[in-house]
Amino acid sequence: MDDPQATGGSNPPRPGDPVPEEGLDPTQVFAAPPTPPSTKAGSGAAAGAQGDDGAIPQDSGPPPPPPGALPADDQLKAKGFDDEDIRILKEVKDYRFGAITSKLTNDKVVVPAHSETNFDADKFLSLLRGSISLTRDEKWRIIQAIPKLSQFQIDELQKILDDEKRKFSELSPKHLLQLMKLEQKHSEDWKDLQSFMVQKDAKQQEQAAADDIRKKLGL
Repeated sequence: MDDPQATGGSNPPRPGDPVPEEGLDPTQVFAAPPTPPSTKAGSGAAAGAQGDDGAIPQDSGPPPPPPGALPADDQLKAKGFDDEDIRILKEVKDYRFGAITSKLTNDKVVVPAHSETNFDADKFLSLLRGSISLTRDEKWRIIQAIPKLSQFQIDELQKILDDEKRKFSELSPKHLLQLMKLEQKHSEDWKDLQSFMVQKDAKQQEQAAADDIRKKLGL
């Protein structure tokens, strides 16, 4: 990638900090370079996916069956699922990776103007909100950096996010419990980001109204 993920120092901006009109510099997106997705097997549930480090564990088990009524245990075992897989499938019921964040919206999350790039902003935000390898603040900074990202950088980011989604979806059922907890956490983070955007918009409207009154009064 043309490095939209370069480190910007130990104190990158956070929601609420001022952002230049021309957008956030891409080098300020991450506090440290993210770890590339791992191809090594993870132990336990989504071992490498702490929600913020980008590591995607893989194992030799089959991916979860579609949601819905489960086949009998012997049928599941015939398809390669072991006792732990079956136990967790029964515990998580219809949950599959992506089920929680797919119910969220992109409302109130505004993508800055990006005259130099062409992409589906809603699709981009949907991939971003579904990531469990990026923190809330990193997602906010990526959005603020959009005006300064090249078409190549945007395309690469979408590929990375899409690949993350696919790889987590293909993990065996052993990982579903931790994936569900991580997705719940990141779902709340996205709602928090939406709330911040609403508050920011309200403050901007208040400031604009105050400026208009001062202008009319000749102040």
